[in-house]
Amino acid sequence: MAKHAAPRPQYRWWIPTTVGAIAVALVLMILVIDRGGEDESTPTAGGAGPESDVVVTEVADPEQSDLGEVDSDEESDPMSDGPADAPVRLVVFSDYQCPYCAAWSQDTLPQMLDYVDSGDLRIEWREVNVFGSASEQAAKAAYAAALQDKHWEFHNALFSDGKPRSPDELTPEALTAVAEQIGLDTDRFTSDMNSQETAEAVADNAAMGTDLGAFSTPTFILDGQPYVGAQPTDVFVDAVETAKKGQN
Repeated sequence: MAKHAAPRPQYRWWIPTTVGAIAVALVLMILVIDRGGEDESTPTAGGAGPESDVVVTEVADPEQSDLGEVDSDEESDPMSDGPADAPVRLVVFSDYQCPYCAAWSQDTLPQMLDYVDSGDLRIEWREVNVFGSASEQAAKAAYAAALQDKHWEFHNALFSDGKPRSPDELTPEALTAVAEQIGLDTDRFTSDMNSQETAEAVADNAAMGTDLGAFSTPTFILDGQPYVGAQPTDVFVDAVETAKKGQN
């Protein structure tokens, strides 16, 4: 009786395939973990938190761009407040969906407006609308409110309690309701909000910010110096006081 040859080991095709898949998965995991570590230390587009003094994005280098020379029609600009010849100038680049802008508006803006009232500071407000179409719509509404000398009242309503509204609260209908609440002429408000002139002004203000490198919000130019993120109030108070002394 002939002996049967020992069975030939079968080629297990799935082993190298499985090993290869595991190797690919491990490489991807390493890349993701590495990228995650970078993200923790890389600035985000939202700006620094209200208790942070970390600069969170690139802004135009003062050596490359004269940040003190931000062009605007100071005499007729409805988004500006304070004497045109005030010794100190603050340009604010903001967005109505930005939580850090809302926090800064609640925590720091009131003290800045005190300097406006004393004639020491001029604030020029610019919406850069980095969060999209809802922000742009809100910017048009804020501009329309400013044409009725109610910019700050409208601004405070949109940033009530130091928080931004959701996109569905920034529709034309919702914004018109806010205008009515603060006593605006809603017919004029609606007309101004939808006008070509307002659209052009909002686009120009946004372009001013992006041209200077204000790609995240809030970004500030105070006395020609850039400040990025919702830094503590003392940072701005000290900067204004220093700028005032420099003008004397």
